Amino acid sequence: MSEITVLLADDVELFLELEKTFFRREGVRLLTARTGKEAVDLVLEHRPGLVFMDLYMPEMDGDEACRQIKAHPALRLTPVVMVTHGGRPEDLERCRQAGCDDILLKPINRHLFVETARRFLQVVDRAAPRVEARFSIRYGIFQQNLLSNYAVNLSTGGIFIETDTILPPHTALGLEFVLPEPEREIVCKGRVAWVNHPDKIINPALPAGMGLQFLDLQGDDLDAIREYIKTRALHPSW
Repeated sequence: MSEITVLLADDVELFLELEKTFFRREGVRLLTARTGKEAVDLVLEHRPGLVFMDLYMPEMDGDEACRQIKAHPALRLTPVVMVTHGGRPEDLERCRQAGCDDILLKPINRHLFVETARRFLQVVDRAAPRVEARFSIRYGIFQQNLLSNYAVNLSTGGIFIETDTILPPHTALGLEFVLPEPEREIVCKGRVAWVNHPDKIINPALPAGMGLQFLDLQGDDLDAIREYIKTRALHPSW
């Protein structure tokens, strides 16, 4: 396996240490930066496969560092995930205007952080198997106005659905689906973790659609999903 390089850019040591624990695995080389300028210099020198960039940093803020990376002809395809605290609308807009590929919110959710890294790096997380699944799922922002589409794959952490109706990342949703084998209706809350937009396909192995993260699975529902995954012979594709 070839070595994967990931850059973590954050001026707060606590967050850097937290993020580094997620990558203590064979095949991942970690670089760290504490200023936006240092982050840009490291991307130029090492060409990482993924950058996690804090929005507020000394010397140069993360959005300006992201903008410089995306403006460089040799670096513009480098995935940059902006990280910001609290999700204030003006901060989210700064991240989007910088041209980032995704946004994560602090405090960092371990599952969402790993899923994001896995998506951009195509790294399989052995601890959270994902299997192919094809069944109907209903979802929506308001419980009385649900959309209906089909699942593509499933893990204990979330589900990918095929759809051309794309919602923004971090959108909160209500989810309803009947899990086959064992047959069980599952109703829970979720959020849009990432999108495979028809105009910007991130993972060509999947159709246009959305990866949805489960937020409040009950213990019995989680056990049922685990049992369903055990009965499938396929491994993660997302």
